[in-house]
Formats: sequence, C-alpha cells, structure tokens
Amino acid sequence: MQAGTQALKGGRVAVRKMVFLAMLATIAFVVMLVGRVPVVMFLKYDPKDVIIAFGGLLFGPMSAFIVSLTVSLVEMFTVSDTGPIGLMMNILSTCAFACTASFIYKRDRSMKGAVTGLVSGVILMVAVMLLWNYLIAPFYMHVSREEVAALLIPAFLPFNVIKGGLNATLTLLIYKPLVKALRGSGLLPAREGEQDAPRGASAGVMIFSAVIFASCVLVILVMRGVI
Repeated sequence: MQAGTQALKGGRVAVRKMVFLAMLATIAFVVMLVGRVPVVMFLKYDPKDVIIAFGGLLFGPMSAFIVSLTVSLVEMFTVSDTGPIGLMMNILSTCAFACTASFIYKRDRSMKGAVTGLVSGVILMVAVMLLWNYLIAPFYMHVSREEVAALLIPAFLPFNVIKGGLNATLTLLIYKPLVKALRGSGLLPAREGEQDAPRGASAGVMIFSAVIFASCVLVILVMRGVI
C-alpha cells in the first residue's frame, strides 16, 4: 500500500515537472520572439536563456537541455532562417551556459553555488561560441573562414560576453524571488538541501548583478550608437 502511494506521488511529481518544463519552453519561445535586441552587426540578444537557466537551476542540467532542445526546434521550424546549423548553434550556446550553471548549482545549492555556476557558464559559453563560430559561421554567413576569424574579437567576443553577462545577472535577479513566489503559491514544493544566503550577502549579490546588467545595457546602447 505504501509503495503504491509513493509511486502515485512520484507520478504526480513527474507530471507536474513535465508541465512546468513545457510552460518554461513556451515562455522562452515567446521572450525570444518579442525580446530580440540588436547588439552588433547581425547578432541579436534575446533573454530565452534566462528562462532555460531558471528551469535548470530548479530541476537540473538535463531539464535545461530538454527545454533548450524544444525551444530551438520550434524556433528552427518557425522563425529561423539558418536551419539545422542555427539549431545546433542555439543548443550549444544555451547548454554551455544553462547546463553548466545548473550542474554546479545542483552540487552546491547556495548563493555561492549559483554565482559560481553562472559565471562558469558564461566563461564556457563565450569559449564555445568563439570556437564554433570560427568553425561553422562560414557556412551560414557565406563568407571565408578568414573573414570570420577577423570578426571574432571585434564582434563575436563582445556579443557573447554581453549576452552572458545579461543572462547571468538576470537569472540571479529573478531566481530567488520567483522561486519563493512559486513555492508560496504551492506551485513548487520545498526542496531539501537548498540554502538561503545571509541577507547581507544576498543583497550584495543582487546589487552587483544589477550594476553588471546596467553596464551591459549601456554598452549595447553605445555599440548601437544610441548614446
């Protein structure tokens, strides 16, 4: 009887998780559609990785991968003009950031773990995208690899640093307040082993994140010639 009850409870948890991940995938796709911001040349920033990282921090790196794959597939068949190459680049970029962050946070569910994971995710994402843009961009840009190499430092590097900075700081700013709201409403269960940071440390991280976010926005405005 007890085993049957536990199995039923586990099934409900699995269904709730699937529904929640589907909701996150939908939100990520919508913010990708409406939140695109030109940064440099043809490169545009959108905040879908923030939503995917949020899911990864909640449920682990495999969940982040599933949401990333789902959103990238839908994007490829709807609004993308880069086909399978764009699909692959989207998944590589998002997973380098979100899966890395959620993997580290899964091992240390604290503010320190979250910051370490997100910073590590940004570093890996920048490195991965520089490498893969060098390898793959000539095929979808229809230019020589030498021309792509000439764009790595003035275009691809600053774009990915700004993208990573915005994703990491936005994730830090929304994660704890949103999780508390969802758990307070009963939509998410309490999780054992998750540590609340001291109020002063948490406030310091939030302020620092806000400063980095504002700095990234200002750099985008400068690069676009707005200010």
